[in-house]
Amino acid sequence: MSDTRIPDDLVGAFQIEGEPVRGRLVRLGPAIDKILTGHAYPEPVANLLGECCALAALVGSNLKFEGRLIVQAQGSGPVRYVVADYDTTGALRGYCRFDEDEVAEATKGFARPGARTLLGDGVFIMTVDQGADMDRYQGVTAIEGETLALCAEQYFAQSEQTPTRVRLAVGQADVGHGMAFRAGGVLIQNIAEDDARGSTADAWERTQALFETLGEDELIDPSLASKTLLWRLFHEDGVRVFEDKPLKAFCRCSQDRIETVLRSFGPDERADMVEPDGKIRVTCEYCSRVYAVEPKALENA
Repeated sequence: MSDTRIPDDLVGAFQIEGEPVRGRLVRLGPAIDKILTGHAYPEPVANLLGECCALAALVGSNLKFEGRLIVQAQGSGPVRYVVADYDTTGALRGYCRFDEDEVAEATKGFARPGARTLLGDGVFIMTVDQGADMDRYQGVTAIEGETLALCAEQYFAQSEQTPTRVRLAVGQADVGHGMAFRAGGVLIQNIAEDDARGSTADAWERTQALFETLGEDELIDPSLASKTLLWRLFHEDGVRVFEDKPLKAFCRCSQDRIETVLRSFGPDERADMVEPDGKIRVTCEYCSRVYAVEPKALENA
């Protein structure tokens, strides 16, 4: 039997034909399922992290150099912070720190609590890391919208003065071998007007109206191809779809990295970390992998 599954874990750019509007679309399947099932996240927390990962892929895939984009939001709420890390190889990882009891209390009565409810008062941060030899660029805005999509729209309006709309979705769907997490997102931006292009206001208004018809269920539908989804939205004007880029769940933790971090502690501090069997164990926050380290391996390096 031939494999007729729709390709997953892809992010790609598109352009509305003849209009000053560009965008990107991300569809996440196995990659986001691996990230979200690596921890016992309550559903509201898993949804928040899934949205953050989709957003990081949407924005990070536009980087024109080798590097990383880190999307983070932190506040005073039951979720202390959520972070997603995308690099230009297509690697994606994410993590949430939260208080389970506080999450349960804060989400009572909410069908699907958003970023503001979970994070409380705080900040939304995007960081561009171009490598060890370059300074990081970081933009920070307050968390004012109830969703991460609204936080991102506010970020682009304030930090880059670029009219931007974002839609994010996370949920579980039957992918043929049981239920699994899926995530998706669309970002559209208005290209600034100039003498040759003239006013772009009408085109932007029309594109936003079409954008508003997009359902979250469409973004996570495993049977709906990305090109089909974009054609549904923008067939009146036409849409040019560029080559997709593959995404994967990948953590940069390693034995060497863990040992380097442990060496930054003093001998007395490391001695307090030793467990009864004589080893130091460190669990990666992102992927939950546990590393066992012999204390002697940290002494002579």
